[in-house]
Amino acid sequence: MSDMGEGSRAGPVLALSGGIGGAKLVLGLSRVLGAGSLHVLANTGDDFEHLGLSISPDIDTLIYTLGDLADPIRGWGRRDETWTFMRALAELGGPTWFQLGDADLALHVERTRSLAAGESLADFTDRIRRRLGIATIVWPATNDSIRTRLHTREGWLAFQDYFVARRCEPVVDAIDYEGAATAWPYAPVLQLLRDPSLRAVIVCPSNPLLSIEPMLAIEPLRDALRDCAAPVIGVSPIVGGKALKGPTAKLLREIGEPVDAFTAARRYRGLLDGYIVDIADSVVGFAPSCARVATAATVMDSDQSKERLAQQCLRMADALVAEKCEKRAMQ
Repeated sequence: MSDMGEGSRAGPVLALSGGIGGAKLVLGLSRVLGAGSLHVLANTGDDFEHLGLSISPDIDTLIYTLGDLADPIRGWGRRDETWTFMRALAELGGPTWFQLGDADLALHVERTRSLAAGESLADFTDRIRRRLGIATIVWPATNDSIRTRLHTREGWLAFQDYFVARRCEPVVDAIDYEGAATAWPYAPVLQLLRDPSLRAVIVCPSNPLLSIEPMLAIEPLRDALRDCAAPVIGVSPIVGGKALKGPTAKLLREIGEPVDAFTAARRYRGLLDGYIVDIADSVVGFAPSCARVATAATVMDSDQSKERLAQQCLRMADALVAEKCEKRAMQ
């Protein structure tokens, strides 16, 4: 299916995404756009080194999702996975808190080997997605190291220690994106954001604190998003006052933020031109900091629902461009 009907615009689309939740909308966008039209900027704040391996969880989730390899039950890793390595590691008394399936392990081994040989994370990711026949272009936000850390009563915890080992249980009072202040965006991303043919930027309904803001903490990237001519459309990760997955709601409450449909819009203030909330949420009383707010079915529990939300995002972006053109013509 291609979103090239009457009133639609050609041109590339850039999506900002974390892992599971964002990957659903990315898949929908990939299905309604022409081959090669979609570029995805992936969070790397979750990246870490484990058992001597370089692991990029959000990039891998996007690659597995777009390559039709993702496990539909767990939501992460590869489907039809086997666990011989983890069982053998447990027998030896090794750390098994972070699960690595046998097929998934191959990707981490190859990434580690390639990075050690001098290949950048971006080049490795592009090589793998081509190898797997994925038309959508997937980029890391940066080739530099960014590591999300969370401050708790026990002190600072690395993201995976908090998220996987501790199952998000410690109370968090601050979040830091170590390395973001000196990181530089991947150069083709900045080029795309300056491209006058760019149709839209879609900020997926990923966790604002853990998936999107590690990227926005890279100041040159945030500046480029703010200054780009294409409409920037955000999708709320909160539905009816709840997060569908992960610790989004818990973290927002702990740092003193309201858990509502417009929290992400407030946090992305100055970047968004349009914002989509779920039909379960009311827009009454919200003072938008963007040009347009709309409702849509944002719960993506089927391929059809993913495509419908993707089309809604693109229609909003196209409508904003058309309105701008009309205003310009009337001046």
